[in-house]
Amino acid sequence: MVNDNQFEKLIESSNQKFSGWDFSYVSGTGRIDNEPLTWSYGSKALALMGNTSSMLDMGTGGGEFLSMLRPFPKTIYATEGYKPNVPIAKNRLEPLGVKVFEIDDDHLLPFETNFFDLIINKHESYSNQEIRRIISDGGIFLTQQVGGLDCNEMNDALGLPYNEEFIDWKLSKAVFDLENNGFKILESYEEFPLQRFFDIGALVYYLKAIPWQAPDFNVEKETQKLYEIHQMIQEKGYFDVKQHRFLIKAKAL
Repeated sequence: MVNDNQFEKLIESSNQKFSGWDFSYVSGTGRIDNEPLTWSYGSKALALMGNTSSMLDMGTGGGEFLSMLRPFPKTIYATEGYKPNVPIAKNRLEPLGVKVFEIDDDHLLPFETNFFDLIINKHESYSNQEIRRIISDGGIFLTQQVGGLDCNEMNDALGLPYNEEFIDWKLSKAVFDLENNGFKILESYEEFPLQRFFDIGALVYYLKAIPWQAPDFNVEKETQKLYEIHQMIQEKGYFDVKQHRFLIKAKAL
């Protein structure tokens, strides 16, 4: 049991509801900050959209990102695999002309063969074979992924194991898999930018929003470890972790 009123109030602040894929509750208030990447996934996606007639946005979340990438191509679809996000995405995107599909299997997408000129994918899982099936010859696949080493300092500080399911996910593996499934790599980048947390409530809010980071995380069980991080932030001003991001632009052969 920790007897610290400020700590308790910050932990309580993490109970704010998270929906879609919107971190503005903590990022918009400056409680979390990110070191910029040397590329812009959004700029690359928007440039590609200007030269396409049919596109798919995989893992659209609540549609927040896609809704800002207008004007849209003539034919545009989006998928989302997290059930609570589906109605949010439909409400936001379908009035804009985007057809949203809920999916539960990356290997069975509800689209015709060779259907899309462009597929974009931000931080979403995918099947190499299925992507190649639904994309046209010469079509472009653009993806930004979260690598398996993402934010491991969180797990270290809390004394929790890494998520072994993703630990080997990195640029070299993704490139190898795409090249062996009918794609030519046009661009590829990998970086480890810092992510900075300025209070413990922001960190807990973030961990609740991405439960796959530390599946065993429980606020009550980890109170002492969280308090140690809180004290570190009080002394230093922040708590830093390294993100793991990589981007690939590939052409279907």
